[in-house]
Amino acid sequence: MALADSLCELADGESPFPAVVELNVGGQVYVTRHRTLVAVPDSLLWDMFSRSSPQELPKDSKGRFFLDRDGFLFRYVLDYMRDLRLVLPDYFPERSRLLREAEYFQLRELVRLLGQQLEQPTPPSEDSWPDGGSKGPPCSAKPRLAASSSSVTVPASPASSSSDSCPPARRSGYITVGYRGSYTIGRDCQADAKFRRVARITVCGKTSLAKEVFGETLNESRDPDRPPERYTSRYYLKFNFLEQAFDLLAEAGFHMLACSSTGTCAYASDQGEDKIWTSYTEYVFCRG
Repeated sequence: MALADSLCELADGESPFPAVVELNVGGQVYVTRHRTLVAVPDSLLWDMFSRSSPQELPKDSKGRFFLDRDGFLFRYVLDYMRDLRLVLPDYFPERSRLLREAEYFQLRELVRLLGQQLEQPTPPSEDSWPDGGSKGPPCSAKPRLAASSSSVTVPASPASSSSDSCPPARRSGYITVGYRGSYTIGRDCQADAKFRRVARITVCGKTSLAKEVFGETLNESRDPDRPPERYTSRYYLKFNFLEQAFDLLAEAGFHMLACSSTGTCAYASDQGEDKIWTSYTEYVFCRG
C-alpha cells in the first residue's frame, strides 16, 4: 500500500498528509515523519505541509513530494528539524551553501547559527601550505650568510627576481580518471558512424589534489564533509569532454602513467546491423 494511503492525526484535527512522508529533493529520496516537516512554525516546509493540500504540491513520477533544491545538503536541514539542533561534521566547507538552503526554507534559527559559525575565523589547515602539510610556513625565512672578516658580494642569478616570495611547491600524488562511454559502428565501419558519447567522467584520489586540478568543474557536493587529506572515489566532473580533463591535468603538471579498458558489443536492434560498443576506461595520472 502506498504511503499516501495512511493519514496522520494532528493536534488541531485530521491532516490529509500521510504520517510518513516521502520526499524527492533534487533527485535524493528522503523518508521522514510529517511532524518533523512541520516542527518549525512559519518555515517553508511548515507552510507546505500544514496549510496546503497534497494535490497542490509538486510530485515526481512515483508520487513523492518534489523539492527542487540541493538533495545532499537537505540531509543537514532535515537533521536540524528533527531535534532543532545544529550538528555538522568537523570538516564541513559547505556552510555558506547550507546557509543559502536555510534561508530558502525560512529557518531563522538555523540561519542565525550558521551565520555565527561563518563569522568565526577558521584556523589554517595543513592543506593550506603549498608543500601539502609540512610543519611551519614554507619560504618564511631568507638564507643567512655566515659572519666573515671580509665582505663578499654575490652576484644575482638570472633566474632571481625582485620578489622575496618563492613559488609554491606542487604536491606529488595520483589521480585516476574514469569514464563510461559508448559509440555505434555501422555496416563495414562506414564514416557516418556515431562517435563516442561519454556518460560521466569520475575522479578518484586525494580530495585536495582533485580540487586543485579541477576546481569549480568538480561536483564536490557529492562528498561535502570529506577532509582534504582523505581519499575519495565519489567525485565526478560537470563536463563530459575527456580531453578537457586531460588538459586540466597537464596544466597542473600531471603525466599519464597507465590506462586500462573493458568493453562489450551488442547489436543496436534485431532488425539492423549497427553495433553499439560500450566501454569503461580508467587513466592513472601522477605528479612526482
